[in-house]
Amino acid sequence: MKKDNLFISDLHLSLEKPELTRRFLAFLKHRAPQAANLYILGDLFDAWVGDDDWTPPTRHIRQQLKQLTETGTAVYLQTGNRDFLLGKRFCHETGVQLLEDYTLLDLNGVATLITHGDLLCTDDLAYQQFRVKSHSPAWQQSILSKPLLLRLLAARWYRLRSFWHKRNKAQDIMDVNQDTVMQVMREHGARRLIHGHTHRPAVHDFMLDGEAMQRFVLAEWRDDHIEVLCWNEHGHQREPL
Repeated sequence: MKKDNLFISDLHLSLEKPELTRRFLAFLKHRAPQAANLYILGDLFDAWVGDDDWTPPTRHIRQQLKQLTETGTAVYLQTGNRDFLLGKRFCHETGVQLLEDYTLLDLNGVATLITHGDLLCTDDLAYQQFRVKSHSPAWQQSILSKPLLLRLLAARWYRLRSFWHKRNKAQDIMDVNQDTVMQVMREHGARRLIHGHTHRPAVHDFMLDGEAMQRFVLAEWRDDHIEVLCWNEHGHQREPL
């Protein structure tokens, strides 16, 4: 019986990263089918310009995700700051189930909140303002109504712009705000939090309202280092792939 729950985030798959794509497809084919659930916590793709985009490597990724869900492994996806335009068509074609920005799970009897992580970075005011605008139905409809080629070109420009903006930002601004973490966990009744986005893998222990809490940060996927957070009845472990 499948019992493992796997958590990954921040793969940033793209045409420019063929080795990373190859390894992700191998993960979907060999490791993921052994799990009961696979949770992808955002930024599966480096950029997503709409579900009508079938340019490489999206076709093979969709096909392998579909094969995985047909084996009985449930795949859940939260969108990130790079692929928030992933929609119902992608989910219908792959069997992937789209989750809300905050989703509460029961892991071994502990209320566990999962999220991409960008909503926790409240010190980055400029990004939070952009996030509100970019998640509005009117903005998204305007973007998706444009020709695919134009959207692909715009995505390249956005990635370059994002790279230079990050270089000019203080590192602490791009990390989570601990007060926000505690507020969100309190609102959802969670004692454990799992997220990605910051690319700073770690386990943080802290106290909230007199109770011990934990925050797990997932690792980004790189050619030289890939890992998965696995949770089952025996607890958790980080699996290098």
